[in-house]
Amino acid sequence: MCHRTSIGSLTRYSEPNGPILLPYFNHKASRSKIQVVKNQILQKKMAQEQQQQPHTSSSHVLIFPLPAQGHVNSMLKLAELLAHAGLKVTFLNSHFIHQQLLRHTDILSRFAKYAGFQFKTILDGVPNDHPRVGGDFVRKLFDGLELITKPLFKDMLVNSKPKVDCIIGDGVLGIALDIADDLGIPIIQFRTISACSLWAYFAIPDMIHAGELPIKGNEDMDRLITSVPGMEAFLRCRDLPSFCRASDTKDSILQQLAQETRKNSEAHGLLLNTFEDLEGPILSHMRTKFPKIYTIGPLNLHLKTRLFKSDQTSSGPSSNSFREVDRSCLSWLDKQPKGSVVYVSFGSVAVLSREQVFEFWFGLVNSEKRFLLVLRPDNMAENGGGDDKGVSIPIELIEGTKKRGYRVSWAPQEEVLAHEAVGGFLTHSGWNSTLESVVEGVPMICWSYFADQQLNSRFVSKVWGLGLDMKDLCDREVVEKMVNELMVEKREEFVKSAAKMANYAKQCVTVGGSSYCNLDRLVEDIKLMNTNLGK
Repeated sequence: MCHRTSIGSLTRYSEPNGPILLPYFNHKASRSKIQVVKNQILQKKMAQEQQQQPHTSSSHVLIFPLPAQGHVNSMLKLAELLAHAGLKVTFLNSHFIHQQLLRHTDILSRFAKYAGFQFKTILDGVPNDHPRVGGDFVRKLFDGLELITKPLFKDMLVNSKPKVDCIIGDGVLGIALDIADDLGIPIIQFRTISACSLWAYFAIPDMIHAGELPIKGNEDMDRLITSVPGMEAFLRCRDLPSFCRASDTKDSILQQLAQETRKNSEAHGLLLNTFEDLEGPILSHMRTKFPKIYTIGPLNLHLKTRLFKSDQTSSGPSSNSFREVDRSCLSWLDKQPKGSVVYVSFGSVAVLSREQVFEFWFGLVNSEKRFLLVLRPDNMAENGGGDDKGVSIPIELIEGTKKRGYRVSWAPQEEVLAHEAVGGFLTHSGWNSTLESVVEGVPMICWSYFADQQLNSRFVSKVWGLGLDMKDLCDREVVEKMVNELMVEKREEFVKSAAKMANYAKQCVTVGGSSYCNLDRLVEDIKLMNTNLGK
């Protein structure tokens, strides 16, 4: 018989052999009763298997991502790689994020095959009815994590059975590093952004000291920044992470990101979702401050390669999307000529004005190129997080889309980018999206929204030669011009560069490749932590 009691933000189930901490499930969520029952069965099965595992069988790793789509997506891939390597893994999610994953993915059945794998959940301090998009969400989230999550996380670690041998914490979560230090648990920080963006964050105090920040206005945006080693010749003010645009250098988010990045060097190691052939020069500079860096990306390709290596019938990793995916776009792509479609998506967080959305849309229609447009229900600020049914869409856009376009609210992005009909990607330059495009050899048009995306777009265009950068511009004529430049005028040049980098990405995750070897090294280092703790 199983008895249920509540303990803080967790739910404890008492079994004959002792208590097990399991995720809290909100059964009022809009899921079918059948799905609820299936999740309960899988949850119980995972709990029983966890209880039966000997506590000394392998090192126990707890993975704790920031509660946001891009962060959870890449850290779930890391979790599966480590579980596949034989480590005992606990994945800690916020209640809200876990519910979204249960609703839209197969995470319980997918991870049930890994002995000792378990999900736990914790409050993130943000109300469930918050839209969780836009820049304001970032401030609310960090406040909630500090006030609500931090004490709960410490209590969880103290009472964990088996004890946690190693924490892999999201590198922007200073609370994970603080508590790991308090409890004497080794911690490896995982930054889900590019190495170049991380290096710019690290240099924020140097830029302030040199008088290069704050930026003094729009007329200052093309001024070169010389305080970031390795980027002196091409980094402009407009290419800095968006938080660097604060008019006051004491801005709380700017200071927090700078401080958390500097603290990353105090961890036992730094994990990055990148590869040496892509960001080698910047990584060389970073290693002067971060002695132990594990470059193990691109994680999406790395996981797919390892799963196929052990099971050649595997179809590869499943989706980690928080949203319902519309797969009808794949059928539409099947009917389009090879390399003819521009895929357009602004990611999971960006909020645009109605005017901006229509400028992009008109530019796509006027380019007379085929396009697949992703517009989330909460993409437009005017909708207040709702759908766009009340938005009056110009007839030219409706007819133009019927003629040579297709529109969905969310797409299976990795599959879309891998489709032979896709020849270009108009992207917000989030790091996961950038890497997914690199892996598939798809050239990009970059319209960065916030955070690290500004710097990613500069590297895509100026350093790697994989596309065009249109940051800070939102004009239909510019969109039309750049679409034609990417798909026609400079197509051969970009396709050649993208194919070359895609080949480097594949080489690095095969046996003997840099990322493949670095993951093996990471696993062995975590096992040594178990031994060093006398397990």
